Amino acid sequence: MASSIQKPRIEWVEIPAGTFIMGSPISEEGRKSNEIQHKVTLSAFKMSKYEITFEQYDLFCEAANREKPNDEGWGRKTFPVIHVNWDDAKAFADWMGCRLPTEAEWEYACRAGSQTPFCTGNNLTTAQANFNGNFPYGDSPKGEFRSRTVPVGSFAPNAWGLYDMHGNIWEWCNDWYDDYSIADQANPGGPESGTFRVFRGGGWRNYAQLCRSAFRYRYFPDYRHFNIGFRLVSEK
Repeated sequence: MASSIQKPRIEWVEIPAGTFIMGSPISEEGRKSNEIQHKVTLSAFKMSKYEITFEQYDLFCEAANREKPNDEGWGRKTFPVIHVNWDDAKAFADWMGCRLPTEAEWEYACRAGSQTPFCTGNNLTTAQANFNGNFPYGDSPKGEFRSRTVPVGSFAPNAWGLYDMHGNIWEWCNDWYDDYSIADQANPGGPESGTFRVFRGGGWRNYAQLCRSAFRYRYFPDYRHFNIGFRLVSEK
C-alpha cells in the first residue's frame, strides 16, 4: 500500500560550475591555520535555497517513524531544523534522493563569487545574518543578539540566491575533517575516513568571525545540538 505521506518540496538554486580559491588569506582577521588557500574547480550542482526546516524534516520523521527533534520552543514550520546529527542529516538527504554538500561546494556556494571574509563583503551585520551581535567582526559596532534561531529566509540572500549561509545555524557537510591539500583540486570530496565531520557557516549564538566563509568547524558525527542543522545538494 502506498504511503500517504508526501515528501517535502525543496526550492533549488542552480550553482554554476567554476574555479575558486578555497580558504582564507593570511591577512584575514580571525583566520585559522586550517584555512590554507588552494584552488578548487567544481562542476555545476543545485543547492537548497534555504536550510532544511522543521516542516520538511518532520515529514521525514513521520514517514520513517523517527522521533521528531526538539525545537527548544522556538517554533517549527519554517524554522531551521536543529538537534540533528550528521547521520540524521544524511538519512534525510538519502530519503530525498539528494546528498549533503561537500565542504568545497559549501564554501563556493557561500562565497557566490566573493573573496572577502563574508559574501556580504568585509563585514557582517546583524541586519544581514543571525549571529551573536555582542561579538562583531573586527572593530565593527555591536549588533543584536536574538538568542535563538529565526525562520529561514529572514535576511537578504547572497549573490547567487542562497539564504542564511552565514549564521542562524551551522550546516553539516558530507566531508570527514582533515587539513587541506595545497594542490589544485577538482570536485574534492574530502578524506575517505576520519573522526570528525565538518560543519560550516556559524550559528545564532556564535561570534561573527566564526561565520566567515572560510571558517571550518568539526565534531563527532553523532553530535546533536540546538545550533546545528543542514541543507541539501542535488546533481539532478
